[in-house]
Amino acid sequence: TDEILCSAIYFKQLLHCLKDGDSFIGKSNSPVTQKIKEMQEFFGLKVTGNLILALWIWYRNVSQNGQNKTQLKALSVWSSVTPLKFIKKDRGDADIMISFAARGHNDFIPFDGPGGSIAHAYAPGKDFGGDAHFDEDETWTKSTEGTNLFYVAAHEFGHSLGLFHSKDPNALMYPVYRKFDPSVFPLQQDDINGIQYLYDPTESKDPTPPNTCGPNSTFDAVTTFRGEIMFFKDRHFWRKHPAVRTADFNLISSFWPWLPPGVDAAYEIPEKDETVIFKGNEFWVLKGDAMLPGYPKKVYSLGFSKDVTKIDAAFYNGNGGKIYYFIADKFWR
Repeated sequence: TDEILCSAIYFKQLLHCLKDGDSFIGKSNSPVTQKIKEMQEFFGLKVTGNLILALWIWYRNVSQNGQNKTQLKALSVWSSVTPLKFIKKDRGDADIMISFAARGHNDFIPFDGPGGSIAHAYAPGKDFGGDAHFDEDETWTKSTEGTNLFYVAAHEFGHSLGLFHSKDPNALMYPVYRKFDPSVFPLQQDDINGIQYLYDPTESKDPTPPNTCGPNSTFDAVTTFRGEIMFFKDRHFWRKHPAVRTADFNLISSFWPWLPPGVDAAYEIPEKDETVIFKGNEFWVLKGDAMLPGYPKKVYSLGFSKDVTKIDAAFYNGNGGKIYYFIADKFWR
């Protein structure tokens, strides 16, 4: 209807990108807080400036504490790349009401038993707006067996926050459920772009550089990157251009939110514009600030034994087109 279309257009305009560096956490007059208040007022919701969630009907086969932790972890996926924060309520109304139900459950979109439709959520608004419903007839689990509650909840909360489905088959917001590795950060660049379009990136704070001066100082990894040299240390990295005397200092998460801190090794293949990052028994392939689909992968997919748990160092020899991998006192090419 025209009313629904008007609401959708209003919501998109209301949560349009904010200025770089704006933050709302702990500030009652910050831009994001004001936008949330305007959204709540427009849709007739209680005006708080915060997004409140409540878990009010539980899945019988998983402990309440376990469900609490899983749902909060799923929400943290989105708060890790935006300035959003969520406040949990044990009773009363909330912006995001979370429940388990079977078949018909009074919202005109009944579930269909095991398989098929496993969950749904509503964009922000009145009545069911923001709510997330999960099919009680599914076998919800914490592993890749059955239906993973964390993965589905993170997807549905994307809808609760205003995201639509993605066309990227690797994105969390892709409409088809698939098996995934619970240890891997689930957001792809398309997911991050979408949620940051609505709510802005995470608050940008100037990080404190670790101490790299002194004879015993070391870096975790060093690689070239589009004509620059990148030095990795813990959660940070430096970018040094040959024509500039000083190096830029940043948090790894400010460029690649899904990369873990403390990387082990890295190298660049300039002719492909690809950079490969290793941490533990996994590696990522990047093109600029985007991760290529299908990553991270296990290092054994490169031909190493499954006993290899870590690459100590690596570099690409552009003259011969070979990659050298160093593990303890041995190397491979």
